Amino acid sequence: MIFGKEGGRKKEIKLRVAEALKRDVGRGIVRIDRKYQKQLGVEPGDIVSITGERTTAAIVANAHPDDRGLDIVRMDGYIRRNAGVSIGDHVTVSRAEVQEARKVVLAPAQKGVFIQIPGEIVKRNLLGRPVTKGDLIVASSREESYYGGSPFDEILKGLFETMPIGFGEIKFTVVNTVPKGIVQISYETEVEVLPQAVEVREEAVPEVTYEDIGGLSDAIQKIREMVELPLKHPELFERLGIEPPKGVLLYGPPGTGKTLLAKAVANEANAHFIAINGPEIMSKFYGESEEKLREIFKEAQENAPSIIFIDEIDAIAPKREEVTGEVEKRVVSQLLTLMDGLKSRGKVIVIAATNRPDAIDPALRRPGRFDREIEVGVPDKQGRKEILQIHTRGMPIEPDYDRNTVIKVLKELEKRGVDRALIERLIERVRKASDEEIKEILRSENEIYPEVRARLIDLLLEELAEITYGFVGADLAALAREAAMVVLRRLIKEGKVNPEQERIPPEVLQELRVRREDFYEALKMIEPSALREVLIEVPNVHWDDIGGLEEAKQELREAVEWPLKYPKAFQRLGIEPPKGILLYGPPGTGKTLLAKAVANESEANFIGIRGPEVLSKWVGESEKRVREIFRKARQAAPTVIFIDEIDAIAPARGSDVNRVTDRLINQLLTEMDGIQENSGVVVIAATNRPDILDPALLRPGRFDRLILVPAPDEKARLEILKVHTRNVPLAEEVSLEELARKTEGYSGADIEALVREAALTAMRRIMKELPRESVEEESEEFLGRLRVSKRDFEEALKKIRPSITPYMMDYYRKFEESRKPKIEKRGGVDYYTF
Repeated sequence: MIFGKEGGRKKEIKLRVAEALKRDVGRGIVRIDRKYQKQLGVEPGDIVSITGERTTAAIVANAHPDDRGLDIVRMDGYIRRNAGVSIGDHVTVSRAEVQEARKVVLAPAQKGVFIQIPGEIVKRNLLGRPVTKGDLIVASSREESYYGGSPFDEILKGLFETMPIGFGEIKFTVVNTVPKGIVQISYETEVEVLPQAVEVREEAVPEVTYEDIGGLSDAIQKIREMVELPLKHPELFERLGIEPPKGVLLYGPPGTGKTLLAKAVANEANAHFIAINGPEIMSKFYGESEEKLREIFKEAQENAPSIIFIDEIDAIAPKREEVTGEVEKRVVSQLLTLMDGLKSRGKVIVIAATNRPDAIDPALRRPGRFDREIEVGVPDKQGRKEILQIHTRGMPIEPDYDRNTVIKVLKELEKRGVDRALIERLIERVRKASDEEIKEILRSENEIYPEVRARLIDLLLEELAEITYGFVGADLAALAREAAMVVLRRLIKEGKVNPEQERIPPEVLQELRVRREDFYEALKMIEPSALREVLIEVPNVHWDDIGGLEEAKQELREAVEWPLKYPKAFQRLGIEPPKGILLYGPPGTGKTLLAKAVANESEANFIGIRGPEVLSKWVGESEKRVREIFRKARQAAPTVIFIDEIDAIAPARGSDVNRVTDRLINQLLTEMDGIQENSGVVVIAATNRPDILDPALLRPGRFDRLILVPAPDEKARLEILKVHTRNVPLAEEVSLEELARKTEGYSGADIEALVREAALTAMRRIMKELPRESVEEESEEFLGRLRVSKRDFEEALKKIRPSITPYMMDYYRKFEESRKPKIEKRGGVDYYTF
């Protein structure tokens, strides 16, 4: 059966190759503007042939709204490899002459992979897909519709109901097709899967393409112009009479994608790739390390164009003045000599990666060796979403069919031009249905179900991206993997999966669906690697958990929460948010709690430092700890750094005999001055002794805001009592208002201790009143009588005494007054003195 048109002159156009959208990877589709579709005489869902160095085929889909009018064809790395082209090349696109496939033989693309899977299962994932001999394909199972009214939609929608399992990233090579040429897989096609890779004389399998990298668009752009351009078009540099770059240094925290980026560049540039893991070069035998390096550079020259990738370069090229071993010094010298000797005009480029750029010998970090240094940083929210999309590409995700979210998605579809009457009817039905019924209602609407489902998955990934601040690519990959493991553990626990079974039944495989709660369960086990070396937490304290302190709360909201949540508003007003806030007041008034609450409400990471913990007896060690804490905070921004007991590390300079704190203050001042505008890092410090702090810390630009956290008044004490008795069963005669009056001079911590002591007093009293058996068995009678009475609070008041004296509050008020300007009138003019 012929799907393509025959007769007449075949229409063809040349289009420039662009990278695919993340969600399109592995789907066998190309996105082309409607204008060019009309020129070719094709509709979405039709098949086109794409010719570069070789010919392949793909299904047409409409261009993304942002691409309308552009003469580009978006395709993933697999189609680019199948066509023998790279991003930026031009391909010839024409309507394909397609025959129905009678037989297709597939094999794993990677050597060393051994699989046994029935061809029928793989076929279900490939229905409607065009293939040619030698193509590389991914059997994808994501339930999404990209074809926009394609004739294959019915096949695809039917497939979603029967899909047993996703294959993740297993790549197959098309070993043979019957008949030859471009064929399309249908229900009638016999699909045979060979258990292991076979030699099909074609190009190398691209392990990593640009679409496999999320959140690094800036780094990709920079590295492409530095590496891909010289490798593919060295004549440009020759014409300009300049030397192309010899080296690029990628630096950033572990797990951000430095190695992945280097592999992707090598694949996309069709370059010979040699990877060196820094420590592997080192040898105890004299001259052997240098010999290994020379051999690697020689191999690169012989196989040009080549990329030499040196991972962990700080291990083989540390600063020569700081190492005692002769081997390291000789290796650095050899590397310098080899890089200076690269004469093949851009055909050999060295890419190095490190997470310690300052540890590398400075002679390497100059133009002519490593010409460009590119930071591969911790991804932002959009970057995290892209990474999650990549790592959940082949994952069978079951989104939440929450009523409000579904209605929101349906309204989005209406704005995009979907039949208004259909949407209104669906919204009406959804409003009356339960979550499970909503899913069934949507499934019955074949036209829009895949799009609604895809958008719900998209919103779930957005939600996860929002809360995974500080996570790098490797952490997000681990999160996706752990979520899948949560599903497996659940099914094993329920007895549905038995690891001893030879074969898992298809109906059990159908239950392998990753849900929202699985991701949240996985989040408990995965912590951001960028912050593993420092005390890091995402606080679970809200404003409601803090009684009173309304003025302090509002000041913190304005100083911390607003700049982090509304950066554009601050930019519009042309003002900079404060870099630091000092909370001062008596012990136990809630300074630490306020800092945690503001971090939580601002959705920021929280790094807690206790002043004395930073001090070290070793010279320079204390300053190094401060530097590291600020570096980690910048990487994982938005971050609140909370320094408790700051008076221990920052007393007035000159007061310390050993000068340790003097050096520490200098380092702290330097770091605070180095906090860039809109960097997302805020320092909050707390002290009981503001008068002994170094004055340089208390000027604008460092600790801009000084906030007094006072002893709670009667109203605040009532609020604190309400917070701490929220989950405490109280007897009817207990009056919190009366308790608030009686607790003059009590701090928030004192009131918490008072409630705890009253509860324990009640427990002791009831244990004495009831038989021992009833208590030991925790009988209903025992639990039912557990109530805190007025008498219990009176007993507790005798034991828990107030910690704040009137003298103490006078001291803080005097300090507050000393910070305010004094106004004198002289001749009708106000003079301010400080």
